[in-house]
Formats: sequence, C-alpha cells, structure tokens
Amino acid sequence: MSSQIVVLGGSGEGLLDRLRAVRADGDVPLVGNDRWPAAHWDTVRELAASRPVPAEAAWATLTSGTSGTPRIVLRSAASWERSFEAVSALLASPGGADAEQRILLPSPPASSLTLFSLAHALGGGPRPVLPDSADRAEATVLHGTPQALSAVLAAGDLPHLRTALIGGSHLPAGLRAEAESRGVRVASYYGAAELSFVALDTGDGHRAFPGAELEIRQGELWVRSPYLALGYLGGPGPVRTAGDWMSVGDLATLEDGVLTVHGRRDAAILTASATVIPDEVEAGLRTLPGIADAVVLGLPTDGIGALVAAMIEPEPGAAVPTARALRSLAATRFTSSHRPRIWFEGPVPRTESGKPARAEALRRVQAGEVRRCA
Repeated sequence: MSSQIVVLGGSGEGLLDRLRAVRADGDVPLVGNDRWPAAHWDTVRELAASRPVPAEAAWATLTSGTSGTPRIVLRSAASWERSFEAVSALLASPGGADAEQRILLPSPPASSLTLFSLAHALGGGPRPVLPDSADRAEATVLHGTPQALSAVLAAGDLPHLRTALIGGSHLPAGLRAEAESRGVRVASYYGAAELSFVALDTGDGHRAFPGAELEIRQGELWVRSPYLALGYLGGPGPVRTAGDWMSVGDLATLEDGVLTVHGRRDAAILTASATVIPDEVEAGLRTLPGIADAVVLGLPTDGIGALVAAMIEPEPGAAVPTARALRSLAATRFTSSHRPRIWFEGPVPRTESGKPARAEALRRVQAGEVRRCA
C-alpha cells in the first residue's frame, strides 16, 4: 500500500507518540494548528489527499498560515536526520556534562521549526517541552523565534536554560547580547521550509551551515546541501532547481563567507520608479528607538503601483510613536523612495514560523482592522 499524508491536530498532549505511530506505519505526518478556522482545516485535508505521495517522503510541512493558499512541502527522513549531529552539537551544554536535555518549543507544532525538533526527539534528540507542559521550568534549551526568546527572558522563569537555537526571523543584536549576559548561549540560523538549515550565526555573522554550500547567482541565493526538501505535493511550486542546487528566490549577498539575506524577490514593492525590498526597510525600522518590530507592505495605488506603508510594534511599555515622529526618524535611515508614507499601529502579525505575515498585515489594513498612527 502506498503511503499517505496523515493530518494531525496540533495539541501537545501525546503528539510525539502520534508522530511516532504515523511514521511506524510508513505514512507522512502533517501537523496542523488547533487555532486554524474550520475552513482552513478543510483546505489542508483536501490538499493532502489530492495527490499521490512519493515513496521517499517522510515528513510534510506547510508554507503558509491562515492567509494565502497553503503549499505542502515534502521531505525525506534523511533530509532532517543528516543535520541532527550538527544541531546536537549546537545544543550541547558548555563542558559537555549534562543531565537529560529538555528543549522548549514555544512555536506551534504546525511550524516546520517545531516539527524538526519533534523529529529530532524521535531520533534521539532532546526531550521536547511544549508550552503547556508541566515540566516547562525544567527546559535546558530553547528552539524558537526571536519573539519567543524575548518572552522567555522577560518572564525569567527558566532557571536551567543554557542554550537557545533561534530561527524564523531576524535576531536583533541587542536580544542576543541580553541573552548571553544571562548565561544563555545563542545560535541563530537562516533557513526555509524547503531548504532547512542554510546558514548559522554564533556571533560573527551568518555562515554556511555545516554541510551546506552557498552561491549567489544574479543576486539570488542558491543552496546545495543534504538537507533540501523533495519539493511540493503535486507540483514544482515556486522553488527552482538546477541540478542539485535549489533556490527559493531570496536576494542575498555573500562577502568573506558572511551571508546577508535581503528578502524574497517576489515580495518587492514597485513604487513609482523604485523597487523596495520590504526586509531591508524592516531591518532599518527595527533600529529606530522605541520600535520592537515592523512589517512593511505595499498598498496598491493608481499611478505609482504601490505606496510603501509600515505597521509598527512598539517596545513593551512604550507608547506608539506619532506619524510625524516616525517620518522624521525614517528620514535619517532611508532614501525618499524607501520611506514609508503611511504608518499603522501593531502588533505585527506573524506566520507560524515567526516571520512577519505581510499578506495578513495587508488584509488587516485594507479591512480597516488596524489604526493609523496619529
């Protein structure tokens, strides 16, 4: 009998055992999020049953959350297993003498970030601790987003935490410094659902993850590694391949071995005669005083293509800056074409992997669900 995708609920109770059972039957688990609306669950189940599953597939993840059309990414067991040794080395406590490791996984199991750690646990990795677990305070390591690390540090309730593996989105330098000042070693990485681990930053910039090769071709990042996914269920999807190299369309530079990712080419905002990469503007906005995070989007506008807008999430306890103050601050960071013209109040919506959800931000703005900065 051919294998099939088994869609599982995202409840933490017994999830590891359910994943083990699905894999033992030769099927492919895909974990959903219990917060999804019913219609999204129906869409995912129909998509999972719509095409035959390749024999080598072992794991399935989704590339989108509740907004946009989901795509199912399929990968072999080996594509994750080959990185277990390197990840275990990153998570190992200084000195090497450790009791049983427990890894806190704050992101939903529907996120490929969390599902990887669950697969690692099945392969002998650290014991997973989900947010509602009774032994949460016993966590020794964390695998999550920058937002999760910030929340953990603010709560101060993980006395045994020694290492944090951070992915999903940009890690501010100040957050790394704060964690390390509290004795938490931080390793951040760049990756994608289709590529898995690509580059690792332990404090000196993102460099190729062990086993990965990086090339920049016409401004785009291409990756060759043993960690690449098989592809999408039912079709080639947006990734491109050339032999054993793969690209998801990220614009990037590689200088002296240090990788800087500038964002997806297909996310670019065309405004008047300029092309604006949202990631670059977001990175600049995060350096402004009082701003914890931001998402930049293009508002369709007759005559110029799109108007650059930004949704701002202030630092905890800080007031939302006025539009006038934001325009003045932006003028110190960006050329005229890259300055947001309209400002909205956050919080910034996120995908399940922690990245700013631009499609959802645009939907909220167009639906009038968020306030403009006064």
